[in-house]
Amino acid sequence: MTAPTVENLVIIGTGCAGLTAAIYAARANLNPLVLEGAQPGGQLTTTSEVENFPGFPNGVDGFQLTQNMREQAARFGTRFEQAQVSGVDFTKMPRELHLGGANGSQAGRTLLAKTVIIATGASPRMTGVPGEKEFYGGKGVTTCATCDGAFYRGMPVAVIGGGDSAAEEALFLTRFASQVFLIHRRDSLRASKIMADRATSHEKITMVWDSVPLEVLGDDTGNVSSLKLQNVKTGEESTLPVKGVFVAIGHIPNSQAFAGAVEVDEARYFKTQPGSQVRTNIPGVYVAGDCSDHVYRQAITAAGMGCQAAIDAERWLAEHGS
Repeated sequence: MTAPTVENLVIIGTGCAGLTAAIYAARANLNPLVLEGAQPGGQLTTTSEVENFPGFPNGVDGFQLTQNMREQAARFGTRFEQAQVSGVDFTKMPRELHLGGANGSQAGRTLLAKTVIIATGASPRMTGVPGEKEFYGGKGVTTCATCDGAFYRGMPVAVIGGGDSAAEEALFLTRFASQVFLIHRRDSLRASKIMADRATSHEKITMVWDSVPLEVLGDDTGNVSSLKLQNVKTGEESTLPVKGVFVAIGHIPNSQAFAGAVEVDEARYFKTQPGSQVRTNIPGVYVAGDCSDHVYRQAITAAGMGCQAAIDAERWLAEHGS
């Protein structure tokens, strides 16, 4: 029986982190294999225009940006396979990756790899109310003020949430929006005192207490026009005229398939070793992007981590035999 192929490097995920890692690894002649999950290209593909990625003075479509990265990686010899990792065994060398199949076709297959880069990203928590999904991605519903705030200059917007992230989003949006409604289901923010004080005292931020969203409404152009709310104490319904709805109730790192194999923190983000942004507790296994970074969560920082992970993987292979 022919022995199974052992890959030099398997990269899991095709957002900015995974694709940047692929570009660097392919140029280093590592012949990387990239596994595309259920959403090739990651969250950036849902963004209609990216204005803060270096090199694009007029902005770039999020899908086009990731497509450019993919083509660049392929140009240097990166291979792509549509599959999802359902589980791993990192106690063995080479490392074992068990595939579940993005479309079911790869279910039951096992990949062997000398090094692994996990770039599976994180999924934003959403409220699930009607209209949220329909207007997500360039139509008024977003999860990133840093990414999209500048598109709402002079317009009223709403932020949903009550923690530090929501307060930070609301404060950032005051630079652009005419008015920011901060909507929280309780009568006080869960954010740290300093962040809560800054948000509640800002002249552009209007607190909407004891309220939850019921529905995101749109206009004839297919964009957000208002947000329907309900007061949880009185049951009264109201409608806020806003052009943007920023959901800031947290993210869920896509780390489930690696449970027990790679160290994670209390929020299930991958933990890295002291002195490194990408090295995990498993030798030769690296992380990059939003599955580890819950502070910045930007395309450019994810790309930077992908670069670091690929360079570290190349050095590990050189030291341990490629």
